Amino acid sequence: MNKPTNENISDMAEFFKVFGDPTRMKILLSLLGKEMCVNCITDTTEVSQSAISHQLRILRTSGLVKSRRVGKQIYYSLDDDHIKSILEIAHEHVNHKRQV
Repeated sequence: MNKPTNENISDMAEFFKVFGDPTRMKILLSLLGKEMCVNCITDTTEVSQSAISHQLRILRTSGLVKSRRVGKQIYYSLDDDHIKSILEIAHEHVNHKRQV
């Protein structure tokens, strides 16, 4: 890895801040490997629809989640495999630390 610039460091810090909210983490984990509409995410996470919509807006703006419209329904998914990898590595790390 090349030495990151100060701008890269700031962008990376902002990127990881988005992961720091439990509701956003629930949403991201719900989207691992599948596309879901807001109602399905609400059911899966047991979080209110308004809270899910608010957090999805943040996730989309941050480039972690993308959306696709089919008629009146909007489906959300992880933006790319990098996000999936980060979530999987974070999960492995947390489980490893709990076992130590």
